[in-house]
Amino acid sequence: MALFLIQVLNGLQFGVLLFLIAAGLTLVFGVMNFINLAHGTQYMLGAYLAVAFYGIVGTFLGALVLALVTALVCGLLLEFLVFRQLYERDHLDQVIATFGIILFLNHGVKMLWGAAPLTLPIPDLLSGSVVLMEGLIYPVWRLVIIGSGLGVAAGLFVLVTYTRIGMLVRAGATHAAMVSALGVNIRRLFMIVFGFGTMLAGFAGIMIAPILSVEPGMGDNILILAFVVIVIGGIGSVRGAFFAALLVGLVDTLGRSFSVDVLRSVMGPSPARTVGPAIASMLIYMVMAAVLYVRPTGLFPARGA
Repeated sequence: MALFLIQVLNGLQFGVLLFLIAAGLTLVFGVMNFINLAHGTQYMLGAYLAVAFYGIVGTFLGALVLALVTALVCGLLLEFLVFRQLYERDHLDQVIATFGIILFLNHGVKMLWGAAPLTLPIPDLLSGSVVLMEGLIYPVWRLVIIGSGLGVAAGLFVLVTYTRIGMLVRAGATHAAMVSALGVNIRRLFMIVFGFGTMLAGFAGIMIAPILSVEPGMGDNILILAFVVIVIGGIGSVRGAFFAALLVGLVDTLGRSFSVDVLRSVMGPSPARTVGPAIASMLIYMVMAAVLYVRPTGLFPARGA
């Protein structure tokens, strides 16, 4: 039971990180119908910038603030120099161009920081573990990730639901042409959404850097999962991205942890060890297929979808 609860917490931690990345991605896709394959590189840049600024200022909080600001500036520069030229192009052009940005930025971080994995120290105050119950000890930093991710999700919900900018974002996600016809500068709205999404992805990279190695290409695999999240949750829906991210995080983590044990109840140990990891790697895609079969627009599609 202790192992199960630990893996549930790990799944929640993974889920909130996926949400931080998928939230900006789903809004960009929903508002401007723009496919940004380079969104995962913002996650990578956030981690690298945090490591770089930590070496300069020597404190995690200072590195966090400076990395977020720099990630925002980098994202806005990409939007101004590259993405703005692609809004009216078809999806194939967007995919090719943003894939090129992935290659450029991955090679760029290799040139600046090298190909060797880097690490970011956990703040001393949050470096220990806490006893949640008898037999269950969990790292404090992972709880901080869960708490900060849930806090950001709550703040984003309030922003999107109860503010004027949120109203425009929701309207743009469903009727972008109508919003533009009413006099709203849809390009400036997209720039705001894109910048905010960049900060969220960078924040995810910063928070995970003390746990995972910071290395080139670290955002590529998680981008695939982020797309799975927005498809399951519903394109343009922040609420859908939140619940889908938690679902994907839990299914992926629990599947990889217990698939072999479950299969041992119906087959021998050796086949279970062979089949289990293969099934575990496919579980989230099976969930996506099941959701799309029942609800083709996702669990919580944006209104008007």
